[in-house]
Amino acid sequence: MEIEEFSQIIKENMSKIDIELNNVQIKQFFSYMNLLIEWNKKINLTAIIEPKEIIIKHFVDCGTIFKYIEEKDNVIDVGTGAGFPGIPIKILNNKINITLVDSLNKRINFLSEVVNELELKNVKVIHGRAEDLAQNKEYREKYDKAISRAVANLSTLSEYDLPFVKINGKMIAMKGFEIEEELSNAKKAIEILGGKIEKVEKFSLIDTENKRSIVLINKLKSTPRQYPRKAGRPSKEPIK
Repeated sequence: MEIEEFSQIIKENMSKIDIELNNVQIKQFFSYMNLLIEWNKKINLTAIIEPKEIIIKHFVDCGTIFKYIEEKDNVIDVGTGAGFPGIPIKILNNKINITLVDSLNKRINFLSEVVNELELKNVKVIHGRAEDLAQNKEYREKYDKAISRAVANLSTLSEYDLPFVKINGKMIAMKGFEIEEELSNAKKAIEILGGKIEKVEKFSLIDTENKRSIVLINKLKSTPRQYPRKAGRPSKEPIK
């Protein structure tokens, strides 16, 4: 896809979620898409490889949480994978500080190249597990927002994300549409970890069949020191 066609499609679709792009942002998204397609031939980053699908199901989808990020927030993207939602959010708001965390070194190499090619500033790319990093005082309760897309069930994800969030900060989880059972199962975990569900936003992703939920969790009090538990335990034995 040439940049002219790309520019038209991304502008048109971002405007449907009330985001207007400038030329620098369009070029950054275009470079990001091409790097994603190129690297995906070597390592498994995404099952979505057609340019228009990348624009809508990755870039616009990530843009749906943009309204919840403030201009100079310190943000952590836990389990970022190929950079979602962290890199699109950074492109849309270049004044934030963002930390991208993933446990696979191959993905970290990809993300480092993206950050370099797109000339993104104030981005940290960290290879590690959330359970270990959140016990490190350099990262624990240091962030205004923790964001994650399609990482784990909400109980497990809360144990990954909430320890990073400052009191009065927020955890933002991008989830599928059918979320009621997950919300119910995660209620106790969220409370124990110091959080409270503020709201759940449900929507269809612009003019597609893709239905989504965004779960906003306020951090009301400090997370007890024993959380997160050792690596692997939050996923094997979610708090009930």
